[in-house]
Amino acid sequence: MSATDLHAPAAPPRPDLGSLRVIPIRHRARAIGTAVAAVLLAGILYSLLANPRWGWPIFAQWFLSEPVLVGLGRTLLLTALGAFFGFTLGTVLALARVSSSPLLAGLAWGFIWLFRSIPLIVLLLILNNLGYLYATVSLGVPFTGFTFFSYNTTQLMTPFLAAVLGLTLNLGAFSAEVIRGGILSVDQGQHEAAAALGLPKGHQARRIVLPQAMRSIVPTAFNEIIGLAKGTSMVYVLALPELFYTVQIIYRRNLEVIPLLMVATVWYLIILSVLSVIQYHIERHYARGALRTLPPNAFRVIFARLGLVSLTPPPKSADAAPLPSPILRAQQHGSDWAGSLPQGGTVEIRGVTKSYGDLTVLKDIDLVIPAGSVTAIIGPSGSGKSTLLRSINHLERVDRGYIAIDGELIGYRRDGDALHELPEKDILTRRADVGMVFQNFNLFPHLTVLDNITEAPISVRGLPRAEAEQLALDLLARVGLSDKAGAYPRQLSGGQQQRVAIARTLALKPKVLLFDEPTSALDPELVGEVLDVIKELASSGITLIIVTHEIGFAREVADRIVFMEQGRVVETGSPAQVLNDPQNRRTADFIAKVL
Repeated sequence: MSATDLHAPAAPPRPDLGSLRVIPIRHRARAIGTAVAAVLLAGILYSLLANPRWGWPIFAQWFLSEPVLVGLGRTLLLTALGAFFGFTLGTVLALARVSSSPLLAGLAWGFIWLFRSIPLIVLLLILNNLGYLYATVSLGVPFTGFTFFSYNTTQLMTPFLAAVLGLTLNLGAFSAEVIRGGILSVDQGQHEAAAALGLPKGHQARRIVLPQAMRSIVPTAFNEIIGLAKGTSMVYVLALPELFYTVQIIYRRNLEVIPLLMVATVWYLIILSVLSVIQYHIERHYARGALRTLPPNAFRVIFARLGLVSLTPPPKSADAAPLPSPILRAQQHGSDWAGSLPQGGTVEIRGVTKSYGDLTVLKDIDLVIPAGSVTAIIGPSGSGKSTLLRSINHLERVDRGYIAIDGELIGYRRDGDALHELPEKDILTRRADVGMVFQNFNLFPHLTVLDNITEAPISVRGLPRAEAEQLALDLLARVGLSDKAGAYPRQLSGGQQQRVAIARTLALKPKVLLFDEPTSALDPELVGEVLDVIKELASSGITLIIVTHEIGFAREVADRIVFMEQGRVVETGSPAQVLNDPQNRRTADFIAKVL
């Protein structure tokens, strides 16, 4: 150490930054705007309360009066019945509009076109005068004169029934388009994933499609319900004493028009406010899985401010033993898949051709994939690899040829020289033996990881829930994700989502497992964890067919490699033969570019 160093001045002590006070920036424009808004609000309130012509004493006299409350009750009843029957009808119409039946779709479109065109007030008057057009309403056998029962139309069509029916038809037409828009907003991959798991059509709509569509449906649907609540005032033309008509009767007698109109206005504001709170919580319910953090429960926030509950979750007990890591649990559980999966099936592809219009994407494909083998399909983009894979489990219907698993046709039954497509129910049953893992995961975002895996075993295989959940936990342990059972897909990384997708497919215990570019949607750092799971599956005895661009992975895992080009199988063979000594010039050119 030099003399200069000995006499150098000591460095000044660093200030304690932790004690500094943080002063947020001041937004002058925001402050001015707030002040202006406060002045305007004060002026409005002063005008309402200080002007005696508003007649607030008369308002107070009639606000909770018996006639007004009876009219309010009828308004609420009409709103509830109209909303229930209207949205039920709208759901049926929406499903008919997206149906593959041209007749159903056309009839639904015609109904919607007609009742969206007719003004509500006109529709109510037509229904109320239906007896003029039809003296009786009867049910019987058409064109025979045989009648089960018959009623006088005028006696049957009371003003209340006419009001309910008119509101239902009107709302049904508008809500059908709202619901159809929600259904169309659900990603096509969700439909394909549900179909690939063998879930019945009705189950797909109820558990997979509609819950996701609700995020798009709910805001517009509540607009329609609020419009319905206000639209009930139209039934005054039927002399039905709902809220607005009751108020009209009162102010025609006492001539206090403004105070009575304010009675109706305030009640409509209350109805709107209640519906808005209900809408908020329904939206919050269907946001599960779509948002990483749900918005707060409004009621819980209010109760917390009153000191009745706490917003913070209770701390975990210090005595609770920490869970072992996912990898450790997977090792403890064991990674031998052979005991939990069925023996693989033989896949026979004969003369398969598939076209989209004038574009032929598969041209006379002939392949036999042995049971328990691992086949990697490689080739340039657009060569038909994914289409072939999707044809194996009948997500794509081929134009010619057939595909069979262990001699059983997928999607068809043979009758002589013809193949007849099976009903959807039978296709779904057979499809459950051909699992598929998609490149974009296609997990159901509104279901937890556990529910994603148990959905198909319960619905398709008929497993009891407890047994299905135990199977799901077992599979999650095998892929190293035991601690993610209660998470939603959005809360997982891409690699974790793909491992859950593999576990979901394996829960059905398929004979054949299809992988469509299982790592193409993943960051490079996440590819390894998915490939490790597939490597373990390769020794399980299940038949694996993998479309991949991971040539090194295909070399390591596959028993056979299939190279495709322009919809044709150009070359097949062992990894050593195809990758090291290709017999076809096009194969050699492709391998030279990717290795």
